[in-house]
Amino acid sequence: MSSHAFTLLFVFFLAATLAVRLWLALRHMRHVNAHRGSVPAQFAEKVPLPAHQKAADYTVEKTRFGLIMLLVNALVLLGFTLFGGLQWLSGHVLALTGPGMTQQIGLLAAFAVISGIVDLPFSYYSQFVLEEKFGFNKMTLKLFIIDMIKGSVLGAAIGLPLAWVILTLMDKTGSWWWLYAWVFWSLVQLLMLVLYPTVIAPLFNKFTPLADDGLRARIEALMKRVGFAAKGLFVMDGSKRSAHGNAYFTGFGKAKRIVFFDTLLSSLDPVEIEAVLAHELGHFKLKHVVKRIALMFLVSLGFLALLGYLKTQPWFYIGLGVDPMLLAGTDAMALILFMLALPVFTFLLSPLTSITSAVR
Repeated sequence: MSSHAFTLLFVFFLAATLAVRLWLALRHMRHVNAHRGSVPAQFAEKVPLPAHQKAADYTVEKTRFGLIMLLVNALVLLGFTLFGGLQWLSGHVLALTGPGMTQQIGLLAAFAVISGIVDLPFSYYSQFVLEEKFGFNKMTLKLFIIDMIKGSVLGAAIGLPLAWVILTLMDKTGSWWWLYAWVFWSLVQLLMLVLYPTVIAPLFNKFTPLADDGLRARIEALMKRVGFAAKGLFVMDGSKRSAHGNAYFTGFGKAKRIVFFDTLLSSLDPVEIEAVLAHELGHFKLKHVVKRIALMFLVSLGFLALLGYLKTQPWFYIGLGVDPMLLAGTDAMALILFMLALPVFTFLLSPLTSITSAVR
């Protein structure tokens, strides 16, 4: 494939993705607004009209905000690729670090920092304007900043060593590097399933054992019916960030645990809480989690194999606005370009994912 043809293909898929997502969002908002005036008959006895209208307005506002983010992200994508942003960034990182692994990791880090800076105003608006408007925000600016710092430090502590291993495999293990990288990545994913509930999540939230004996007995009976074994039932202090409620199970193997938002426990009756959790445990009973993990591993193997091919093709770089001849090393750039381009080419396959989910 020529670089020019690949550029045209990229622009076509990007335009098609934007057009479809815009059409879906506008269609969704029209439907919600058209039914805002009355509560569906099956919920009329449970949901008052003001609550229904608030939910409709919230949905429309979030969808409209999502459209703005969609357009900005598209411009940022073009800025990084076809408008030469990554080429410029790579040159500046190279001038600071010189060639070698430091430059490769520096490029990944600089890209992550710039992406985070671009996302920051949207995160702030979502939390302190949109969520605040509808009474859902409980987060303080101080907690927002603390979360941002913790997330950045944690991301660097985990991401930089992972990047070093992947880049080393790309550089040292020949044409089959993608297979070794897949094995490593799969092991890391399994390890994270174990570590997240016990090591990472407690860095951001407080988890306490469920104290309501009546609710505990009801939940344990439900777990027994579906054959779900958990290491514990916990309550998370979600109310310090949001008024939204949820329940979920997390972890893997013997590290599984069930978590309830404190907001859920304070707003629903025990039978309603059981119904919420029953939905989540239904995924376990039907083996959705195992199937999803297996599918994730299979898809990641295919994508890494594709990246193994693309990283050796000059048209892949040139077609996305990067001259590989001006790079000190192409591995980090290949990773970034692949991460940027992949959603553009795969979004239109989303219905296949939905069909798979529906038939499971």
